[in-house]
Amino acid sequence: MQEWKQYLPEFREKTKAFYAGEMKKAEYKGFSGFYGSYAQRSGKASMLRLRTPAGCVSKERLAAIAEIIRRYQVDKVHFTTCQTIQLHNLAPDKVADVIEAALDAGIVTLGGGGDYPRNVMCSPLSGVEKQEYFDVRPWADAASDYLITLIKAEKMPRKLKVGFSNSPANIPHVTYRDLGFAANKDGTFDVYSAGGLGNNARFGVKVAEKIMPEMILYYIKAMWLTFRAYGNYKNRGRARTRYMQDTLGGPEKYAEAYQAKLKEVMDSGEDLKVQIKPYLIDKKGDGGTIKSSRIIEQKQEGLYTVVWHPIGGQPKAEDLCIVSDTMKEMEEVELRLSPDETAYIVNLTSKEAEKILAVTTDSAENEFEATVSCIGAGICQIGLRDSQGLLRACVEAAREAKLPDNALPKMHISGCPSSCGTHQTGEMGFRGAVKQVDGKPQPAFILFVNGEERQGQERMGEEMGTILETDVPKFIVKLGRYVAEQGISFSEWKKQDPEGIAKIAEEYLG
Repeated sequence: MQEWKQYLPEFREKTKAFYAGEMKKAEYKGFSGFYGSYAQRSGKASMLRLRTPAGCVSKERLAAIAEIIRRYQVDKVHFTTCQTIQLHNLAPDKVADVIEAALDAGIVTLGGGGDYPRNVMCSPLSGVEKQEYFDVRPWADAASDYLITLIKAEKMPRKLKVGFSNSPANIPHVTYRDLGFAANKDGTFDVYSAGGLGNNARFGVKVAEKIMPEMILYYIKAMWLTFRAYGNYKNRGRARTRYMQDTLGGPEKYAEAYQAKLKEVMDSGEDLKVQIKPYLIDKKGDGGTIKSSRIIEQKQEGLYTVVWHPIGGQPKAEDLCIVSDTMKEMEEVELRLSPDETAYIVNLTSKEAEKILAVTTDSAENEFEATVSCIGAGICQIGLRDSQGLLRACVEAAREAKLPDNALPKMHISGCPSSCGTHQTGEMGFRGAVKQVDGKPQPAFILFVNGEERQGQERMGEEMGTILETDVPKFIVKLGRYVAEQGISFSEWKKQDPEGIAKIAEEYLG
């Protein structure tokens, strides 16, 4: 961690120059991404992305984050869809201090943005989930350690997102990442490559089946070498791995090119085999039991997980600190972040679970309120619409209408085509847009329906049309009321009437 500090003087210097108006926004963005930091849209404050490999935050690291929040008076926190924690509204003269404090606590921010390997993703309940094939987290951590060493490697994709999934639920979307490892029942991985959402979205190409976990680093290096050979790193708009599927003439040709680079790595003599020790949970329950819609029974007898989903993945900063304070005296307890912006507090006894439930009462009350949303145009420089504002308006409208908990689905909202809110594979998604009304551009969102993320059933959502931003909450209430009148849940209704969403949206799409 101390080695990373050598880069901080330059960051301090250029950050000062940018906020003094001596450096252009695009130039600063290209520089600051390496540090995991960007200027916010206002041009008056910065954000900082804290790497949390595999989405796991130990109670010690969470305590360090809480200390940073309190010391630097951080007033805005966001759980991201890449399983990291973002700190917002940081004063320009404090960002480098926060990076240094994070490094002192063992938390890396470098490479959190820009053309670098991003936070390695993982099924959030790996190791504690009853339905999992096996615990993939040790392998995700090994991949993270290796990718950190490649942060300064040449000719990286504009982003390199790597993920590990413990079951076909495919929570980290490994079948459409730059590189994804999907667990099999027999303890092996299938490998997917060159996928990604956003512009020119592509599902990943299966490039290997049933590989032994200790071989994962060979596949990661082959991914890098494939991009070095065939990636369009001169055009930033196309400097993503998924474009290689087109460049090389389709998925099959891409797979052949990848396999050739993999053979080079295998034949090089370089020893990249991973040796790990399985993560063991020795903790025992306290003999009690607990039931709640926000409680999950772990596969470890007597232990529980609490589900905490602050609306929009944005807990109050002080609430996160209180959760940390509550966890301090609990053994083997940690916070796990999910790509849908949910936080899970794992390895709790029944009494501990009661305490965590009591300090996370701001959690979403149903699946709809657990909607996924990117940070939005209020903060993001490239954002087109305020996705967080839309989510809050929809939740308020649904609560005011007193809709049943099961009348609406979880939505996925992105402020722009980048799909940070994964709108393209959500059951119902929205993407920031513009709609002409009487010849004048108005804030709007494009409606997507019928996306699917589960492994083996992946499907991009269908684009239905554009709805004015002010009409989206009205549409949501109308949809919820109609489903409630049928006396069944949204999922049951959708099976009976697959075209139902489009029919109800019709009056707003005109």
